[in-house]
Amino acid sequence: MGVILADYLGWEPTGAAVQIAALSAALACAMALTWTERRWPEVQEAIIGTVFVLASSVAILLLAKNPRGGENLKELLIGQILWVNAAHLPIVAAIYAAVLVLWFGVGERLGRIGFYVLFGCAVTVSVQLVGLYLVFTTLVVPALSTYYTKSRRNLKAYSVGVLGYALGLLASLWLDLPSGSMIVCAMIAVAMLVAYACSGRRPPAS
Repeated sequence: MGVILADYLGWEPTGAAVQIAALSAALACAMALTWTERRWPEVQEAIIGTVFVLASSVAILLLAKNPRGGENLKELLIGQILWVNAAHLPIVAAIYAAVLVLWFGVGERLGRIGFYVLFGCAVTVSVQLVGLYLVFTTLVVPALSTYYTKSRRNLKAYSVGVLGYALGLLASLWLDLPSGSMIVCAMIAVAMLVAYACSGRRPPAS
């Protein structure tokens, strides 16, 4: 929504102002979710879903009178992974490196606010790079597919991600279909196979 708001205000799409607007929106949302988690922890997931729907709806309203609104929204949702500007990759890599260093270095001491801030920074950069659907699929699906496994869970989760991207890109090339959406479908298909394979080793209920 921050990116769309910046575009609505007429700011340069590749300028620093857009990145500041996007990050500010993400951090404001992070602060709000930290507050709601302390106040209403039992319904936090429902609140996150509601915030997502609200932000999406506001974004659509901001784009309603934009002649390129539909195209802009499509780019933010499914991305343009094959057409990423290579000049932006070193900056993105530096941001990811900083997030990883902070998380693995002092992650436990950052608290919930620190978690949401790092999460907001990573998602802000990633969504502009490959699109909202692909970012959230990558965040959720590998972890979900390996939920019931204890042995080498990280390795299996990373494998779901890598195979999903590889098969999705190959299928996109073969079928001449949008890469972002095809990767999402491929990753979920791989995840279902892994989840089924792991279901037989589900730990007994206590």
